[in-house]
Formats: sequence, C-alpha cells, structure tokens
Amino acid sequence: MAYIKNIFDRNFLEYASYVIKDRAIPDLEDGLKPVQRRILHSLFEMDDGKFHKVANVTGHCMKYHPHGEQSINPALVVLANKELFIDRQGNFGNLFTGDDASAPRYIECRATPLAKDIFYNPKLTPWADSYDGRNREPVVFPAKIPVVLIMGVEGIAVGMSTKILPHNAVEVLEAEITCLSGKKFELYPDFSTGGFMDVSEYRDGNGKVNVRAKLDTSDPKRILITELPFGSTTETLIGSIEAAARAGRIKIQSVTDFTAEKVEIEVKLARGVYAQETVDALFAFTECEQSISVNLLVIKDGLPAVMTVNEVIKHHAKQLVKILTKELELEKKELLDKLHLRTLERIFIEERIYKGIEKMKTAKGVQDAVVAGFKPFLKEVGPRGVSEDDVDHLLRIPIRRISLYDINKARDEMEAINARVKEINAHLKNITAYSISYLKGIIAKIKADEELGRGARKTIVGSFDKVVAREVVKRDVELKYDSKTGYLGTNVSGVKQAEVSPFDRILAIRKNGMYTVMDLPEKAFIGADALWIGVADKEELAKTVFTIIYKEKGTGFPCIKRFIIEGWIMNKDYFLVPDGAQILHIDTKTKFSFTVKYVPKPRLKVLTEDFKAHDFNVRGLKAGGIRLASKEASKVSSGGKKNEE
Repeated sequence: MAYIKNIFDRNFLEYASYVIKDRAIPDLEDGLKPVQRRILHSLFEMDDGKFHKVANVTGHCMKYHPHGEQSINPALVVLANKELFIDRQGNFGNLFTGDDASAPRYIECRATPLAKDIFYNPKLTPWADSYDGRNREPVVFPAKIPVVLIMGVEGIAVGMSTKILPHNAVEVLEAEITCLSGKKFELYPDFSTGGFMDVSEYRDGNGKVNVRAKLDTSDPKRILITELPFGSTTETLIGSIEAAARAGRIKIQSVTDFTAEKVEIEVKLARGVYAQETVDALFAFTECEQSISVNLLVIKDGLPAVMTVNEVIKHHAKQLVKILTKELELEKKELLDKLHLRTLERIFIEERIYKGIEKMKTAKGVQDAVVAGFKPFLKEVGPRGVSEDDVDHLLRIPIRRISLYDINKARDEMEAINARVKEINAHLKNITAYSISYLKGIIAKIKADEELGRGARKTIVGSFDKVVAREVVKRDVELKYDSKTGYLGTNVSGVKQAEVSPFDRILAIRKNGMYTVMDLPEKAFIGADALWIGVADKEELAKTVFTIIYKEKGTGFPCIKRFIIEGWIMNKDYFLVPDGAQILHIDTKTKFSFTVKYVPKPRLKVLTEDFKAHDFNVRGLKAGGIRLASKEASKVSSGGKKNEE
C-alpha cells in the first residue's frame, strides 16, 4: 500500500507541477502562458509580411503545443483581441457582445512589428526540444516590457489560481520609466470595455476592485448603458437586467441592445418609474456593478510566486536593462567581427596578398603564404591577428568580387561600423538613459496607432459607495400568517404580519418556545398559535430584549427568562425554554409590569402577585429561567404600555 501511495503522490505532484508551470500560470519574464508563447513563436517562424490563415497558424503551432487545436484557436483569438502583438483580418468576435470569432479557415493574422521588437531575438532566447523532440521551441522570450500587466490573464491550476487585470500599455511603460528614474509610481488597471472602477480595496495587484457600467440618465424615462464593467458583455448584462425585472427588483418596460462599434443598451422604464430612482437598483441587482477579486500569481524563477504590481515593474525595469545590455554587447561583438573581416579583405585585395599563393602547391603552403603576406600589416589588423578561419574566409572570396572591389565603398562601410561601435559604447555607459529612450520609442509607436486608440485610458478610476441590495430594495411584500393552519409566508391567506423585502430573513417563535430563522418563505409550516413573528435584522434584534414567562413542567411553578437573540444558523431550531414547559406570556417591551395568577389550592391565601420584568437581569440564551414563586401558575396578564416606566 505504501508503494502505491508513493506512486500516486509522485504522479499527482508531477501533474500539478505541469499544470501550474506549463499550462495555467504565465511566466513573469514574458507574461505569456506556454500556448501563447508557442503561437507567437509560430507566427515569427511563418512571418513573411503577409497575413496567414488562422487554421494554418494553428496547424503550425501544433508542432509545439501537444493539446490540440481546441486549446490553440481560442488562445490565439484572445491574444489577437488584445490588439498589441497580432494583426487581425476578418471576424475575430466582438468584445462587447461576446460573439464568437469566425471559423479559423476564414480569419487571418500575423505578428505585429511591435511583437517582433518586444519578443523576438533568437540569439538571446533560451531554447528547448519540443514535446516530440523534432523541433526547438523558446523556453521563454526575452520580453522588454511587463507584458503580464498589459495583457492581464486568468488561469486555474491545481491548488492555486491567478487573476491579473489588464493595464493601460502606455501607463505601464510610463511607470517603468518612472521606476528607472528612481521615483515612486502608482498603477491601476484599465479595461477596453471602459466603465468606472473603485480601487479603494485594491492592494497593488491583489485584493479586489469594484467596477461599474457607465449610465446615461439624462432622459428620466430611460437609461442608456454606454460602457460595460470589466467581465461583462452586452448579452450577460441584458440577461441580468431581465432576471432582476422578473424577480420584481426593478421595474422596466423593455431593454434593447443597439450595440455596434460602441456599446448602447437602452432600458425603458415602466410607467411611474424614473431613471434616478432605478440607478441604485441596477447597480445592486444586475451586472452593472461587480466586485472582482484579483491575485497576481506568476511563475518566477521556475516557481509560482504572488507579487505586486510595483514588484513586477521593478523586476522588468532591471530585466530591460539586462536585455538591452546583452543586445548592445552582441551587436558590438558582431560589428567588431565584421570590421575585422572587412579590414582583412581590404588589405588582402589592396596589397594583392592573394598573388603570393599562385606558386603554392599545398594547402599548408597557401595558408602560410597568406599569413606571411599580412606580417607587414599586423599593426593595422589589430591584436586579433590572422587566424585559420580568417584565412579560409579570404580564400573563399570569388575572383569577381576581387576584380570589382571598390576601395572607397569599403572604407565608408568600415567608417559606418566604427561610428556605430562608438554609439554602442556610449549607450552602454548610459544604459539607464538608453533604456528610458527605448521605452519612450515604444510609447510613441503605441500612440501612433490612432485606429485602435491604444494609448488613451478607457476606465475612469474613482471611488463610489457599494450599493447594498438590502438597502435598495423596497419592503413591499406582505408576510402573512394563518394561526389556525400554522402556515407562514407570502403565498398564505392569513393575517398580515409585516411588509418585507425578498432579502429579509424571518424569525418565528413557535408555541412550544422553539425559534427558527429562515429566508422569506412562500409557504412554510411553523405551527398554530405562534408566539412571535418578525424580521431577523441583527442590528434591531441586538437592541430587542425578549421576556418569556413560562411554567415548569410537573410543578407548574412560574419562571421568567429575559434574553437577546444575537446569532443563529439558518433553518436550525433553537429552544428558549426547557422541554415540556408551557409559555404563558412573551413580550419585547424593555420595561413592563405583569401579574401572575395562581391555581387556587387549600390554605393558599394569595392568588395573584405583581412583578416588574425589568427587575430581572438579561441573561444568555442557554441560561435557565428564574423562578418567580413556588406556586402553580395558571395564567399571566401584562400591565400594558402604561406600566412600561
């Protein structure tokens, strides 16, 4: 058994690790899940400047992603609809209405220049074998910006989940510039659907935000919804409005969707109902207002980690500096290698060193002749000298190129290389300033795309009081009780007990002293001759002192119990008096007098006795009653309101 348990434990841990790292949670370095990374890698490999059918991209991506087209296609559509890294052509669905994209064979896409600039650098990208070992795929892209914040992501793994809200791309890059400048910054989410957002409970990437739709109430008889809260579509929002109307929580005449390029949902109100008094109900009972819990969980250094927005920005600021430094150093090395070869070529051709190999009969002799020919020019060649690889390169120069060699053109090229190397050295000395300049260039590219309007913030950040449904709904439902049949509810023919709302909970104290708290019932049996029925409002009940006068089982002695009902479990029965006791009177007045009448017996001279309820202490629910007398009681009468004081 222990062996089998170890197998299960090991396999489960391997499965959990796989789901966390390779499917559901994005990597901090490039902000992508594996399927998104493989989609972009496929687009980079296929890139020829033209659009590709999504079906073809999906087929290409299946070389790297082992989970099939059903996981690739939706991920590609979502990535394309972010509008930053993939150009679209065709119907990719509607973000506002929630309509699906067309079939993959009808729509086309390609990687944007921005995606290549941000992600693509094969020389700096770590590679690994694909799942079948036939190809190589990127482990993670060397991303130059905090993609995980710009894109936003949601994923559920084994034992953990992530929900990162999307942010405005320009604001993210400006925050990174501020970070590189050594200053403090604040960054809040921004949604493509617009709307309003309250960040009072937002804890720098964690906690929660409240979001609201944008409503136009200029016409008192109709409400126009012009922007959606994050996470809603026009279809789900309209569905929530219709459900609230059916439940009687809002009164409307009709709701119509006129959404095209912009959101426009018209809610016509019922007769006698006006816009201003309906707004709070829309926020309370529909998707016009929602609370979104967020959790910034990413894969960092191969392990899941919960981070803050500030930590992500600071991490990427350092990462940008490292990546740009590596790119500059790599470019410098390549330029110096090119300059070295161009220098050798110029000397080899201008000084006619190639003439020295005409009489050589062996490969060794040819090589030695070339090396010997460069000895007078070693100072010009530099400390690298002339290697065997350099000689091989020179010997492969075709005669045509030697005959057409342009000395001035070669010198111009070498001067340009030297100028660029000098420029790179300056950037490396001021790498932070160069990084800031790079980010400003990306911002300019994003802002230049006026068609998509990527640069402008769409969601308005502010604060608003959360609408509590119980406070908005009207108490206009009649709660009735039939004392003969024992039924209580809104669908009962009986005596009206109170006007309540659908959100109210009802406290009922039965004849036997048992009490129950329940949701507002249509028809529930509580027994005949119930002692007390009312709304179970905790604030009100905390101020209400119940007084029960009962007689003990067997002896019939009268007892008094005073208590406050402060808490309960829904639909659970609680006993207020001992089993078998008979309740003679129940009251909620703070102060009152009452009279106990005793059963006549031989030698019993006093048959009635007066008491003041407020002379007895309020005790806990589980405490027993206080005995009033050692005489058998028959009934109790209250002195009424006139005796309260």
